[in-house]
Amino acid sequence: MKPEIHPEYTDTEIVCICGAKYKTRSTVKDLHIEICSACHPFYTGQQKLVDTAGRVDKFKKKYKMK
Repeated sequence: MKPEIHPEYTDTEIVCICGAKYKTRSTVKDLHIEICSACHPFYTGQQKLVDTAGRVDKFKKKYKMK
C-alpha cells in the first residue's frame, strides 16, 4: 500500500436522535444519525407513523375498507 494516501482512522462516537450513543472507530470524527437499533420499529416491535402534511390520513381515507 502507498503511504500517506489513506484517511485517518480514529475513535468516534455515533449519536442517535433518540439519545443512544455508540463508540466505534471510523474515518469520520462524529456521526449523528436519525434512527438506530434502540429506536427502529423492527427491533423495538413498536410502529411509529410520522404524519407529514396529513399523508397518513389521506392514505387511510383513500383506501378505507368498507
